[in-house]
Amino acid sequence: MGPAGQLALGLRLARRELRGGIHSLRIVLACLALGVAAIAAVGTLRAGIEAGLQADGARILGGDVELRSGNRPATPEARAWIEARGGQVSAVVTLRSMLVAPSGERMLVEMKAADKAYPLFGALELDPPVPLANRQELNAVPILQQSPVEEAAANAPRVALDPLVAERLGLAVGDRVRIGEASFVFAAVVRAEPDKATTPALFGPRALITEAMLARTQLLQPGSLVQHDLRIRLPEGTPRARFANELRTAFAAEGWRIRTADQAEPGVNRFLDRAASFLTLAGLTALLVGGIGVGTGVRGWLDARARSIATLRCLGAPAAIIFLTYLIQVLALAALGIGIGLVGGYALTWAAAQALSGSLPVPPRLALYPAPLALAALYGLLTALAFALWPLGRAARISGAALFRDAVQPAGAWPGGAVLALNLAAAAALVGLIVVTSGDRWFALGFCGAAIAALALFRGGAWALAAGARRLGHLRRPALRLGLANLHRPGSPAALLVVSLGIGLTTLAAIAQIEGNLRRQLAAEMPARAPNFFFIDIQSDQAQRFDATALALPGVTEVKRVPSLRARVVAVKGVPAEQVKVSEETAWALRGDRGLTYAAMPPEGTKLVEGGWWPADYRGKPLLSMDAGIARGWGVGIGDAITVNVLGRTIDLEVANLRAVDWRGLGMNFTLVASPGLLEAAPHTHIATVRGDPAQDSAVLRGLTDAFPNISGIRVRDALEAVAAILGRVGTALSATGSLTLLAGGLVLAGAVAAGQRQRVRDAVVLKTLGATRAQIRAAWLVEYALIGLVAGLLAAVAGSAAAWAVITQVMRADWALLPGTLAATVIGCALLTLACGQIGTALALRVRPGPLLRNE
Repeated sequence: MGPAGQLALGLRLARRELRGGIHSLRIVLACLALGVAAIAAVGTLRAGIEAGLQADGARILGGDVELRSGNRPATPEARAWIEARGGQVSAVVTLRSMLVAPSGERMLVEMKAADKAYPLFGALELDPPVPLANRQELNAVPILQQSPVEEAAANAPRVALDPLVAERLGLAVGDRVRIGEASFVFAAVVRAEPDKATTPALFGPRALITEAMLARTQLLQPGSLVQHDLRIRLPEGTPRARFANELRTAFAAEGWRIRTADQAEPGVNRFLDRAASFLTLAGLTALLVGGIGVGTGVRGWLDARARSIATLRCLGAPAAIIFLTYLIQVLALAALGIGIGLVGGYALTWAAAQALSGSLPVPPRLALYPAPLALAALYGLLTALAFALWPLGRAARISGAALFRDAVQPAGAWPGGAVLALNLAAAAALVGLIVVTSGDRWFALGFCGAAIAALALFRGGAWALAAGARRLGHLRRPALRLGLANLHRPGSPAALLVVSLGIGLTTLAAIAQIEGNLRRQLAAEMPARAPNFFFIDIQSDQAQRFDATALALPGVTEVKRVPSLRARVVAVKGVPAEQVKVSEETAWALRGDRGLTYAAMPPEGTKLVEGGWWPADYRGKPLLSMDAGIARGWGVGIGDAITVNVLGRTIDLEVANLRAVDWRGLGMNFTLVASPGLLEAAPHTHIATVRGDPAQDSAVLRGLTDAFPNISGIRVRDALEAVAAILGRVGTALSATGSLTLLAGGLVLAGAVAAGQRQRVRDAVVLKTLGATRAQIRAAWLVEYALIGLVAGLLAAVAGSAAAWAVITQVMRADWALLPGTLAATVIGCALLTLACGQIGTALALRVRPGPLLRNE
């Protein structure tokens, strides 16, 4: 019979068998559907967010083009150049300040001052919907019936606040608040900002005023930490990229950062890429564990059809016909499982979009995106083939007589060469697909290597368990002896259960250890070394008075202060910053403005790793001390030049030494420290740290911000609590994704119990016939499942700890500590899960009456 005839016969036999239903393959469907749904949901949500970013780029950015000029506003010449080409401009200024309530309570806010043209795209939603400009700014005619008090309120500067500010400070609309040296009327609550993704409130909640009122606050001082942005709306049909390139060329000497709405928020895209890569790999882990369930389910399904297969072999059916018959059925069921997974994935996308609506940069545009769905389907198909081909090929090669004996003494046949090659090709294609579609290919390769290593570890652990059980088979107690014998008997599911449960628990153990270590450092180590406050925007003529005032306050024990400038790196070794090839983990230091200070002596705790510090009285050409990690990522060494732009002036700094910087102490560390001399003459501010009794924090903040209204105080404990809250949300998200892997492991466990249930029933009947009591049989099987869960849990604790150590020490460069409580929960949880499933299987097996089964056998 030729290939076409074999395929036709295989299709006909497969169709006949499928008429009997797919009851025994429901675990296979569930395993595939779960993994495919996770991958499809991540891909679809990412595609929806990217579509939202692309469609709403101008709204997110605030214009077709944005010009970021740092701590100086764009020049009038630039405005004139833009307006001469038909562009409409809107200026936005962002900075930090303390907002003081009538009660005297105060809070750090992220202030945005916008002009009358704001917003160029989208809408600013205020509650109540009142104009932010007061009547004088609107040139409105006075209302004659108003009292002097009402007239003063109508003409007072207005501020719109984030709801969090009003809630914490107990403010009501109409209250007066102080920002800097100016008094404002709380006019409205900010409900929505169209450009929030590109001007996020990082240091505190939002306070929004008009640009015209900013000067009254007297917060704009030389060297203040301020960001000036100019948004541009282009005439219809004007190419954004060409306009941006022409603007960049016309003002090349300014060092401005210019971007278009197509690049609305690179940081959001980078976050999406990394988050999507991680979540996809989490879904793949669930899919791989589900693949083990596929292999188990197919093996159990073939065992149930052993007599049919043996009959066909005895009647002369060739191995190819049998292989095709059951491969077609597996592919049909895989297609059904993949289809269920794609539908479920789309539903998960909708649910995730609703749950994360307040955290996403833009509302995702949910639609049917073929690419992520096709990718998820391909992942599912390759996984099904990689795990199902082996049992299919094995069943096709075993003789009919051997198949009849397989339930008692499994045959050790291997698939044929062609099936084995196809199996290896499917596995290689799956690995290749993971690597090619990942944003970080080295990370994806590491994931594949770790997955193979984990499979080997847990398979080795299962072998060791079986070997140990064989050695202890002489125990006197029947329940223990029988339970240990079950671990190494032919067809024992121990290896399968250890691998499937272990991988799922490894993921959760690693996530729990990473989150626990980060929380430990935030809650214990960092606060012990961290100052109580950071104060910023201290003017040079206020510096000495600030020190004296702070030290005179009750509870203050230490004040440290250093000069601070804002600088933008414009070139590295003569190569423009946008063209420099740097490592991914150091690229942040080339984006936007960086803190820069100067010092005659090395900062406290400095550890030089290369080069030497300049003399205390040095006044030569500008030198630079640089973070060694950043220098390594930039390919910079001693003697190389770093070009920075400070207040519009370009300065070349020669690298004199490299420092190892410990950022975890939350002290005043700078990536760039220059030699004194040239920078001392530049307008700049100072930043200071204040340490003391935490019980006096409120009094210290009140005393210093009352004495110096232009400065802002950042309470370190509040910042750490905010970070801890973010970490908690991230940890919840990671645990939720990791639980998919555990759920897949649970399905495999259930499938293994179901697949071995026929053998369990036979064993129970034989044992009861020989006089064993129900309690003895139950105890034996509980011993078996308890040992499987214990071994899987212990190995998962070891593997999870190793993974957590690698992430904490090698990726995050932090200290790692073993968390025994987390590991104990992992081991105990695994043992309880396996005991529960084993108990269910045992109870069902013991319910079967021996008589009918013995008569049928």
